[in-house]
Amino acid sequence: MEARMNGAANPDVITAIQHLYKAIHAGGVDRRLLSLVHLRTSQINGCSPCVFASIESARKADETDERLHNVVAWRDTPFYTEEERTALALTEAATRLQDGAPGVTDEIWDAAADHFSEEQLGAIILEIAMTNFFNRINRTVREQAGKTW
Repeated sequence: MEARMNGAANPDVITAIQHLYKAIHAGGVDRRLLSLVHLRTSQINGCSPCVFASIESARKADETDERLHNVVAWRDTPFYTEEERTALALTEAATRLQDGAPGVTDEIWDAAADHFSEEQLGAIILEIAMTNFFNRINRTVREQAGKTW
């Protein structure tokens, strides 16, 4: 499969994206947790370049291969904290909005609010949204895995 586009993005778009990522990283959420959120979102959407990039980013943040290999089955493994499980549940609910899926239920939201401040929740939600944004662009243009941005 070949990528459909090879051109550079509009500089104004790049600047806007940089500001959004600055806001995410100012939210007080551990980089490793954000990497797990990015990875799980990208797995759900089948975005190979984002799966690749999130694993590379997580490794640089000292994430273990054991945890990275098992995030796809996080509910059935002992490798994640309650805080991480809550963030992963929020990630899945916010990403799986198709075909009548319930989205973020009150139960999921309340659990997340018990573990994270509003600022942290804002950062996690923005990370989920930005990952979904890039997943959809990458799937549309058939971006290939192996690049880091």
